[in-house]
Amino acid sequence: MDAYYDRDIDRGALDGKTIAVIGYGSQGRAHALNLHDSRQHVVVGLRPGSPKRDEARRDGVPVASIAEAVTQADLVMMLIPDEEQPAVFMRDVVEHLRPGMTLAFAHGFGIHFGTIVPPADVDVIMIAPKGPGRLVRTEYEAGRGVPCLIAIHQNPSGHAKEIALAYASAIGGGRAGILETNFKEETETDLFGEQAVLCGGLSALVKAGFETLTEAGYAPEMAYFECLHEVKLIVDLMYERGIEGMRNAISNTAKYGDYTRGERIVNDATRAEMRKILGEIQSGQFAQEWVAENAAGKPSFRKFREQASQHEIEHVGHELRGLMPWMNENAASANTDDDLRFRVL
Repeated sequence: MDAYYDRDIDRGALDGKTIAVIGYGSQGRAHALNLHDSRQHVVVGLRPGSPKRDEARRDGVPVASIAEAVTQADLVMMLIPDEEQPAVFMRDVVEHLRPGMTLAFAHGFGIHFGTIVPPADVDVIMIAPKGPGRLVRTEYEAGRGVPCLIAIHQNPSGHAKEIALAYASAIGGGRAGILETNFKEETETDLFGEQAVLCGGLSALVKAGFETLTEAGYAPEMAYFECLHEVKLIVDLMYERGIEGMRNAISNTAKYGDYTRGERIVNDATRAEMRKILGEIQSGQFAQEWVAENAAGKPSFRKFREQASQHEIEHVGHELRGLMPWMNENAASANTDDDLRFRVL
């Protein structure tokens, strides 16, 4: 893939345009403030009574209802959770879209799986920063940026790519690199990464390691440190240096254990299950399951959250993190309702 940088991009593609950012959670706030600081005209669309209204106003960003924001806009960026987008789109967005407008997303779920069907006479694009909103904002403030993906789904204007690049540049992506993909590839790889590796796979691996040690009689505090706390040390090294770069920073004992035992944990059966998960994503089975879960009021989702919160690793972790004041500071600055893509209205 070729990368685009600020020097390759005509930011004039956004000249004279009003950008409506729908939602003001982690990503919504980062996009709105970065766009504002890049001298773009921004309005934040929020539902009546949203607690985020006062925060946006304190940040100096104009606020309107979602319908009002869309009516004012030339470009509408949907930064609310996947499961909320279809209802908001039908209720407050679609009837206010005009020919020649741009409808934008930071994740392709709704478009790729058809929970949102946009009019044929609007551009449909994606600008997806590869990092949480907090990082998108702090990197921009530091004069850097977070890499972004862009994708084009509809291009009746003939200028959709230029607009996507200009938007990505305005939120800082052009400082770090912008890569072009498509809605299908972004959506399916993103869901797979979350389910099989980053969230589902990693959390299950951590809990299994913790349970193996505690069931063998080891202190839960020791199990927590070895199976959860130190994950950050390894992940940070991988993030900065790659897998072999991480291995170069650990002991020879750890490296040998990695080389000789890792494949026994992630083995052929694990890979077969990964392929099954990927198939469920590609076929739309997961999307249908998630849409049905939301339509039913999320009963299984709520049950899973309740069960997970009662796991011993959560209680031990809460106590141990209380001994580390720097972690308390980090937790206080984070949005506890945030995940990799979560935005609130």
